[in-house]
Amino acid sequence: MRTSIRTAVILAALLGMGATGCAGGRTTQDLPPAPADLTGRVRLVAYNGCDEMTEGLRQAAARNVTSWGFAENMLYAVDDSAVARRATPEQQYGQQPHSTTNTHEAGVDEPDLVKTDGKRVITVTRGVLRVVDATTRKVTATLRLVAEDQSWAQADLLVDGDRALVLFEGGGIIPFGAADRARVGPGGPRYVLVDLSGEPRVLGAMTVHGQHVDARQTGSTVRLVVRSTPEIAFPPPKPDASEKDLLEGNRKAVLSAPGDAWLPSYDVESDGARRTERVGCDRVSHPDEFTGTSMLTIHTIDLAAATPFGSLTPIAVAADGDTVYGTGSSLYVTSNPRWWDARPIDVVPLPESSAAAPTPKVPPERTEVHRFDVSAPGAPRYAASGSVPGRLLNQYSLSEYDRHLRVATTSGAEVPGARRATSESGVYVLDAGTLAQTGSVTGLGRGERIYSVRFMDGLGYVVTFRQTDPLYTLDLRDPAAPKVTGELKITGFSAYLHPAGEGRLIGVGQEASEEGRALGTQISLFDVSDPAAPAVLSRFHQKESGSEAEWDPHAFLYWPATGLAVLPLQNWSGGGIAGSAALALRVGDREITTLGVVSHPRSGATGGFAPADPGIRRSLVIGDDLWTVSDAGLKVSDAATLADRAWIPFS
Repeated sequence: MRTSIRTAVILAALLGMGATGCAGGRTTQDLPPAPADLTGRVRLVAYNGCDEMTEGLRQAAARNVTSWGFAENMLYAVDDSAVARRATPEQQYGQQPHSTTNTHEAGVDEPDLVKTDGKRVITVTRGVLRVVDATTRKVTATLRLVAEDQSWAQADLLVDGDRALVLFEGGGIIPFGAADRARVGPGGPRYVLVDLSGEPRVLGAMTVHGQHVDARQTGSTVRLVVRSTPEIAFPPPKPDASEKDLLEGNRKAVLSAPGDAWLPSYDVESDGARRTERVGCDRVSHPDEFTGTSMLTIHTIDLAAATPFGSLTPIAVAADGDTVYGTGSSLYVTSNPRWWDARPIDVVPLPESSAAAPTPKVPPERTEVHRFDVSAPGAPRYAASGSVPGRLLNQYSLSEYDRHLRVATTSGAEVPGARRATSESGVYVLDAGTLAQTGSVTGLGRGERIYSVRFMDGLGYVVTFRQTDPLYTLDLRDPAAPKVTGELKITGFSAYLHPAGEGRLIGVGQEASEEGRALGTQISLFDVSDPAAPAVLSRFHQKESGSEAEWDPHAFLYWPATGLAVLPLQNWSGGGIAGSAALALRVGDREITTLGVVSHPRSGATGGFAPADPGIRRSLVIGDDLWTVSDAGLKVSDAATLADRAWIPFS
């Protein structure tokens, strides 16, 4: 059985899976105490051979298995939050200036549901890839990639020239036309390569056994990061079995599992043939300390190669991973082994005189950071590892600048039910070559946690929140002595921060009452020209509303040429969604003004399936046109007046 619970307080996930074989075992050992040092370098080394790898993984996994199986998904006050990105500069393709995907780093693309090169718009919605000519505003090509009854499958795109890689993150995706096949893959994330040079056609595909973490693209090279758990069959629990008996049975299953149980597998379809491959044990590395309950794999695909799936050389690390950050030369993958912990936690009772609830004793939080060199084509090269206290919010908590990596984390985030807030945040500066710490500034937002982070060259901006929103400005130009230079306290919070020209910063989040209750979408314009005195210049507030841009800034568009800012806005009335449209604002040097809203028509159900959702997900600019994207279609509007110019329905 296999069960996963995403957001909870101290919940265990049941993650037993089918085995691929058996080998001899040995007795179990007690789990050693966790290390106390939370900051420093982490050594990552390769195994000398398959036997050493198998034994090392068996012993680590046996120490971390529980009576429920691999319960590394036990959470402590986890809060699913946004992945934030930075808009790249405008580019010129032909005669049409156009916006691009709102990414963290210029020159490093990220997967999204729509891409444009200024001449065409490429989208993937409800399992269908479409190409639209930007001049004629007509659909010129369509390709269904999954069976129609799997139109729920969410997918993103990465594009290089006339090659598109479609990323289906969910498991169990059945390729279109493959319903009669006895076997279509291991049921994990599926990556499909499509040729767009003529009538779209599938060139190949890869299906991996695991969970998609993220992907980054530089030039034509894509790096896919996947997380997997060992394929071990745990004995079925007996009704009268004790916790000790269950644990002992699971440990014996782990200690007798073959090395292949840990080696990530993937299916490749290329040139009309299918093959199953595994990561070789000579390409697996491990930190000094690891749980043995998960593996990170980095796959490299060159979209411009004649046979992109012809020869794959993935590398793997015996570690967890949940956040990916990339630059032109580095790929960072982070994990937090003390947060994802298989062991139960203690509840420390308070003195009898106190009426407060018991405070759960949470294991120390430590984020491990692994850096891979991706400056050359082909498989990445491991470069260094390190660790910092606390937990990241998202990829925007990381930033490489001037040969250093800045990392913003929150430590001691409060557990729901506890009445004592012990959290605080900090920024740690690491040498990018060794990931050894060179400096830090801590003590930010005591009793609060980070809601958004933005690093821009030698400066940094951190928003923490519990009842009010302190916006901290930081001077990071001296890596050995980072410091807070200013602080602004206002109601509400910014969940995403976006640069808006010299000395200006846009915040997207929620207004809140003085007690910290969210009151609706708020867009703020900050003056950060004086790092010692950040100030609010203007605000837009829409009551009873929210925006996808708060948790996925791919949904945020900022066009510097005209100050146009566009984001999806969902309005609530009586507890339900009353409408979903794109809100267009004009961001000036000192104020935010409302331009208007764009909405899509609602379509009816077809073929017995649910109607397409007209809620707008993305916006982009091509020339003087504003394009908005929903599952129902594309609308083209005048970017200055929002007047309708064309409606392109997705049939």
